Amino acid sequence: MTVEIIILAMVAAFLGLRLYSVLGKRTGHEQEPLTRGMDTPVAKRPTSIERPQLDDKPVALTPGTSTVFDIAAEPGIRQMLAADRIFDVARFRDGAKAAYGMILEAFWAGNREDLRNLCDDEVFESFSSSIDQRTARGETLENRLVRIDEARIIDAEYDAPTARITVRFDADIAAVVRGPDGELVAGSLTDAVETHDLWTFARDLRSNDPNWILVETDQA
Repeated sequence: MTVEIIILAMVAAFLGLRLYSVLGKRTGHEQEPLTRGMDTPVAKRPTSIERPQLDDKPVALTPGTSTVFDIAAEPGIRQMLAADRIFDVARFRDGAKAAYGMILEAFWAGNREDLRNLCDDEVFESFSSSIDQRTARGETLENRLVRIDEARIIDAEYDAPTARITVRFDADIAAVVRGPDGELVAGSLTDAVETHDLWTFARDLRSNDPNWILVETDQA
């Protein structure tokens, strides 16, 4: 009897841990958001698993997520949660912050390969054109992202199967432009400039690819 009790206790503990991992930690999107190579790689979901269909049932949002998104974005976020039960709003926002830095650094360095992986065709062409113009002038950038003061989701739309989320980034950037001979053309690395950007990221929620890409940029 003692051995059977021990075995039953072990089974109960195992099931309890499994339930916690499935229910207790899900706040939305557990995949790594945004771009290739960002944060820890996430295994692709099996193609045999169907995604839940969008319905009208209320979806509970994680407590405290109001600090992550504006109320105007809530309807769209609820739709995404209904369509993809492992969507995590806070994790998406953290991934967006990482992508913001990666894309800026790739643009400043003229790294088209990274930009191609992080942006859609239209945004890539815009960045690429700016890099060409800069190169033609013989200029180089020595910019540095000092800090991101805030990254907040201000809009979210779900037009099945595509999800679009707009994030406002308030950041401080130290910018320096140098000429062909390395001379200072403009800017200073000691005086950071406040920037306010609106970037929109998109993803097909039916896709096994967990990465979001930048599809639109604007200034706030």
